[in-house]
Amino acid sequence: MTAPLLDIQHVTKRFGGFQALSDVSLAVETGERFGLIGPNGSGKTTLINCISGVLRQEAGRICFEGGDISDWATHKRAQQGIVRSFQIPKPFTSMTVMENLCIPLEYAAKHEADIVSEAMDILKQIGLESKAGVYPADLTQVDMRKLELARAIAAKPKLPISDEAMAGLSSGEVDDILAILFSLNAQGITIIMIEHIMRAVMRFSERLVVLDAGEKIAEGVPEDVVNNPAVEKAYLGE
Repeated sequence: MTAPLLDIQHVTKRFGGFQALSDVSLAVETGERFGLIGPNGSGKTTLINCISGVLRQEAGRICFEGGDISDWATHKRAQQGIVRSFQIPKPFTSMTVMENLCIPLEYAAKHEADIVSEAMDILKQIGLESKAGVYPADLTQVDMRKLELARAIAAKPKLPISDEAMAGLSSGEVDDILAILFSLNAQGITIIMIEHIMRAVMRFSERLVVLDAGEKIAEGVPEDVVNNPAVEKAYLGE
């Protein structure tokens, strides 16, 4: 049997006396559209920070492509293909949209390449080619989210993690971001989506995992998960 692309085994993370993650295990298969949901404070961001190497867990293992990466630094995980976008975009504000893409493209390049041409190809893919010379401060909110995704794409990811890329967007703008994510997945790229907009989660995800108070409380196809009594209780209370 082929190993999953990402295999998280019994991960626990504490901040002083607060246990943010408790014995969390899950696996993401190659090419999968995977949704990670839960109420605020459920441990989603902490788990993603452990996966990307920003945080180190106190217990458990994180394996990627069959190898244990639990002790790897963030930059080494990024080089291997684990890349995340942020809910609050963090572009280089003194650089144009094009220049923002050239930085991760140069970092990811493993051979001589036309960086500017590659950057323009990505901008065309996400619909920002007309904004190549614009500075981030002059972008709309949805274009800032697109730029954040473009920067992740430029790092040549095997596993991009979309962290609430649609928060605060209109319905039409949510559809624009979904179209980008579907397009990436159609190219064979595995994607983890963290999102509070349930319409987007239900449409995009092939499988969902739900966290609550640092524990995994449900896993399965979206239709089954959202009707799980434990999930309803986590979101709605008793």
